Amino acid sequence: MREIIIATKNPNKAREFERIFDKSEFEIKTLLDFPEFPDVRENGQSFEENAKLKAHAVMQKFNLPTIADDSGLQVDALFGQPGIYSARYAGDHNDAANNAKLLSELGGIPMEKRTARFVSTLVFSNPKNDEDLVVEGEVKGLIWTLPEGDNGFGYDPLFYLPEMGKTMAQISMDEKNQISHRGRAIQKLEKAYPDWIIW
Repeated sequence: MREIIIATKNPNKAREFERIFDKSEFEIKTLLDFPEFPDVRENGQSFEENAKLKAHAVMQKFNLPTIADDSGLQVDALFGQPGIYSARYAGDHNDAANNAKLLSELGGIPMEKRTARFVSTLVFSNPKNDEDLVVEGEVKGLIWTLPEGDNGFGYDPLFYLPEMGKTMAQISMDEKNQISHRGRAIQKLEKAYPDWIIW
C-alpha cells in the first residue's frame, strides 16, 4: 500500500481528497494520525505560499507524499478580504464569529455589489519529485444577508450560488464536490498527479 498524507485535521476536507484515490492501492492518512505534529505557521503572503509551507513541513517530517491546501474567501467590496486570513478573520478558526464579522463589514452594501469568490490552491509535494504539483480552483457567488443551510462549514452558509438558488451549505456533498473551489481543484489534481508523481 502506498501512503499519502493529507495535511489537515479537518475530516470533512480529508474526505473530499480521499475519493480520488483507489483505497485498494493507497492508504490515506491525515494529521489526525499524527497528533504530536505541531501546527505549521501559515505566514505566507498567498494561498500557494501557505499551502507549500504545510506540504513541505509534513513531507519532510514523515518522508511521504503530502497534499496541502490553502483556501479562502475573497470579497470584492472588501478589496479581496478576508483572503489568506479567512479562517482567522475574527479570531482563531471560529466559523460563527467569522460569519458575523463578514456580515457586519458588508452592512448596507446592496446584493449586486456583494460579489465574491472562494479560491483553493492545492500543493502536492513528494520526496522523489523535484517540483511540487500546484493546482487552483475557484467558484464565484454572492455573500447572502444571513446564514442558510447546515451542510457546509466555514463561510458556506453565507456563500450564495445564483445559478443554483442556494447557499453552499444548502447543497449536497456530491453537488459541492462538483462545483466548489476545492472540488474543482481536486478534479485538476486527480487528472494531473498520475503523470507527475514518482514512486
